[in-house]
Order: sequence, then structure tokens, then C-alpha cells
Amino acid sequence: MEIIDANTAILSNFEVLGLLNSSRVKGDQTRNQSGSLATITYEAIKYLEGTPAAVQSEGCFKKFLEDVKKFGLTKKEKTMILNLRPKTDVEISLIVQSTDQERLTEEQIEELIELIQNTLPE
Repeated sequence: MEIIDANTAILSNFEVLGLLNSSRVKGDQTRNQSGSLATITYEAIKYLEGTPAAVQSEGCFKKFLEDVKKFGLTKKEKTMILNLRPKTDVEISLIVQSTDQERLTEEQIEELIELIQNTLPE
């Protein structure tokens, strides 16, 4: 397999879990896959079902993406927040890349943490 464009799309754990589950449901393709691909698919689903992505819904996913627009985050930063569910300002500062100037004030960071806790299920 050859990667043509590595930056085509960034998927969250929720989206990957949905894709893996839908491919498994569509005619049970895991039966037709080679043994190693079926194992990788199974292990990926098993792992993702132990993360917050398993209890997330499309509604909360869309609501979070709509509410977080005001912070001016990149797609990668939004995806990392969706996957990691940061709970402290230190975790946010590790995800949000800073330039010469501060991108988020302390108040915005606190607001973002509150938004994460209220919008995204654990």
C-alpha cells in the first residue's frame, strides 16, 4: 500500500471506531480479510471501545466542534482534544501549540476545559 497524501484527513477515535464498526457490519468483511488484517481490525475496535470514543455520540461530537470554533484551534488540536479529553490547563497547553504570543488566555483555557467537561462524555 502506498500513501499518496498523508494529510488528506484527520480522524478522531470516534470516527475511526465508527468506520471499523460499519465495515464489520457491511457483509462481515472481517471474514474476507486476511488473518492479520482481521486481527488488527479486531484489536483496534477492542482498544477504542475502552476509550471515551465508545460512549461519544454524533450529537455531542458536532456540538463540541461547533462550540469550540471561537477558540481558533486547528483541526489537529481539535482532534487531540476529542481523543484525549484534557482536564487541566497543563494538558491544554501541551495540545495547543503556542507561537510568539499566547493564543489562549487563562480564562479561555478554563472555558475550554468547562466546555470539554460539559460536552464530551467520559
